[in-house]
Amino acid sequence: MKEVIGRCPVCGEKMVVTRMECPQCGTAIEGKFELCKFCYLSKEQRELLEVFIKTRGNIREMEKELNLSYPTIRNKLDNLIAALGYEVERRPTVDKKEILQKLESGEISVQEALKLLKD
Repeated sequence: MKEVIGRCPVCGEKMVVTRMECPQCGTAIEGKFELCKFCYLSKEQRELLEVFIKTRGNIREMEKELNLSYPTIRNKLDNLIAALGYEVERRPTVDKKEILQKLESGEISVQEALKLLKD
């Protein structure tokens, strides 16, 4: 049996199901049925979600399984979160060189530098 596609291959809009049928008894229902939000994800996004669940959300394990870097996986997860309709929290990027320069010049303590690098 073929998999239901969630997006129109011509224009990219969301598809709707208009007929469902039981393969066992032949009962059919017609109407307009909306697919679940996971059906609208791309194949790549669904595969990432599957690995996320399989690894219980452990990004280090995802790195090993997908052979991708931590930042790449984080970026893909952010895209997946947005595709599901949730707002993605954008963290400000840490400028490690700037923190190390401040540490070297004495502007911040070692503890402050470690905290900044950890965040």
